[in-house]
Amino acid sequence: MNRNKEKVMRQSLRLKILIIIVTIILIVMMFPRGESIESDVTVGSVWIKDDLIASTTFEVLKSSDIFEKEKIQAASRVQPIFLRDNSISSLTIDSVRKYNRIIPNLIDSRKIEGESPNTAFLSNNSFDVFSRFKRRAASFNGVRTYSLTEVLRLSRDLLERVYQRGLLNLSYKEINRDSISVRDGKFEHVFPKTLYLDREVANEYIRGFITLNIGTNNDLNEAVTEYVSYFLKPNLIYSYELTNTAIQNAKDKVPRNVGIVNENERIVAKHDRITPEVKLKIDSYRIAKGEEIGFWSRLAQNIGKFTHIFVILILLIIYVYLFRKRIYNDNLKILLISIIILFISFITYLIYNLNVSAPVEFLVIVPVASMLLTIIFDSRVGFYGTIVISLIVGGLRGNDYVFAIMNIVAGGLSAYTVRDIKNRTQIFRSFFYILVGYVLSIIAFSLERFASFDQMLVSFAFAASNALISPVFTYGLIIFIERIFKITTDLTLLELTDFNHPLLKDLAHNAPGTFNHSMVIGTLVETTAEATGANPILARVGAYYHDIGKSLDPASFVENQINSENIHEKLTPERSVELIRNHVEKGITLAQKSDLPQEIIDFIPMHHGTMIISYFYEKAKELYGEENVEVDNFRYPGPKPNTKETALVMLADACESTVRSVSESDPQKVGNIINNLINARVDDGQLDDAPLTFKDLSKIRESFHKILIGQHHKRIRYPKQEELESDKDDD
Repeated sequence: MNRNKEKVMRQSLRLKILIIIVTIILIVMMFPRGESIESDVTVGSVWIKDDLIASTTFEVLKSSDIFEKEKIQAASRVQPIFLRDNSISSLTIDSVRKYNRIIPNLIDSRKIEGESPNTAFLSNNSFDVFSRFKRRAASFNGVRTYSLTEVLRLSRDLLERVYQRGLLNLSYKEINRDSISVRDGKFEHVFPKTLYLDREVANEYIRGFITLNIGTNNDLNEAVTEYVSYFLKPNLIYSYELTNTAIQNAKDKVPRNVGIVNENERIVAKHDRITPEVKLKIDSYRIAKGEEIGFWSRLAQNIGKFTHIFVILILLIIYVYLFRKRIYNDNLKILLISIIILFISFITYLIYNLNVSAPVEFLVIVPVASMLLTIIFDSRVGFYGTIVISLIVGGLRGNDYVFAIMNIVAGGLSAYTVRDIKNRTQIFRSFFYILVGYVLSIIAFSLERFASFDQMLVSFAFAASNALISPVFTYGLIIFIERIFKITTDLTLLELTDFNHPLLKDLAHNAPGTFNHSMVIGTLVETTAEATGANPILARVGAYYHDIGKSLDPASFVENQINSENIHEKLTPERSVELIRNHVEKGITLAQKSDLPQEIIDFIPMHHGTMIISYFYEKAKELYGEENVEVDNFRYPGPKPNTKETALVMLADACESTVRSVSESDPQKVGNIINNLINARVDDGQLDDAPLTFKDLSKIRESFHKILIGQHHKRIRYPKQEELESDKDDD
């Protein structure tokens, strides 16, 4: 039931339409705004349309890269803003005055016990120095004698001097400007940052002041330094918020325009060359027109975009509907094509919105889509897909004709390089062809536009990056696509031709006759598939695995019976038919356990279709009478072949095994056998579901006849061959 539901979903017309509509809508959402969807212009080209007259007054906007540079320059001129907090200096000086009065009294009254809460910030050593200094006056350098009170007053004076100059809360290294802006109340002025002190310079200033005014007593100097440093707090505070606001204001003040074009003024005349100034006017006019349109105009424009993409996609849709029914009837494959188109479109959208002057458009990896479609489906689908995707990405870049042509050339070449891919490493030869496609296109259009050699070199570099990335990207994506969408590519099929595959190894070991039969059929159908337009690799791999179920019970099949004894001679026809039919079910089970692709599993039941197992059917009629035998009990379960490849294996399986039983390879006999076997299957309706024409059947007969005659050709008897054939041990 679930399988039937899945089949209905895969073939649902509504789902097809939904996938197409959603794909178009998503692409439309990526389109540029306004009139930028019109054909793009480049500097150096010639305006071949009529004079472009402004229908409205608009500003001529600077190019994005110049505008960004000017904003960066404006931001660089903004100085870091520091706020002078006078309350900090006032509170600090008041605290120092308080402690200047407390410390002498505490020393005199001897109430200090090492960790007094009033002087806990002082180390024991510093406090001992103050205590000794209090007990006796000290003379330094023979200059004069200071009391403890005077030393503490000098500490207060030192703090006042530091605050008068100003202490920054950031170091000089943390300020990335030579000057700073200091805001003091309502006033703000710019000064060199070295006019103020940072913590490191302030410490040097404090030590110098103490040495100059007190002396060189190291203990006392350290005590005073510790005392002052405790109270010293920055009074110039960096304001991150105000600085950022100032930077943003500076950026906002940078003018976006470089001039104005008035209504009815000519923007560019017919046959004038496009200069950088003219291009700015045209680009600005597009933006202005895009901004001034209303709701209904925008709706009409979006309908136009929708129709634009639809008429491009309709080319691929019609082709798939008429010539690729397997794709059309599988919504999962249609979804995959849609995802590939959307993936490339989204990359184009992202790159188009990059504000860089380099030719980054060459990083739109259209060749990836070309190679994926070719490997997954075929070269024609790949080429049609390349044209459609190239036109879409050209539209996303403002209807850029040049960009579309470049990608058609490079993508087309990449598709052809993988059309007959034999292994995954072959993908990398595409690098050369993609690069050639882009290089030739760049040279052609650059010469047309009088582009400089330096510009061409830069374009070559980006094109080379695309050529290098695309094969690698394709290699990585194809693995995931095969697993997620359960699609079998030729790469997977080629891997399955390896005789070291466990199923083929078991078949060769357990059922050598069947293995040899499968290999012969593989050669037969591969050659014939090329003549009938089928997939040769799929046909060959299907032939290799079509009888893998016989490896579980090889003795039931005559090609594996080494001696002359046939087990079916002792069995009833019903039991023999059961054993014969079992190899189909067992083969399907083995294939599913080994994760063979469904395309290969289909060969196992379809190569017999619903044919009658005629040998045992005739035997049953002889035993029981024709009226007592139900023919359907002697048929294979089916289904019938529904592809050219499965039909080829069915016909080859019958013809090869029958011709092998002929003792003499008479061309007439072989031809009659082939004709009769094919006609029998046609008459029985076994090929009704297969897309084979009478012309195909004629080619199949001709190909089978030529190959089977060659495989069963006569050989001369060698001299003394009788001796070779005799048993010498009997002499």
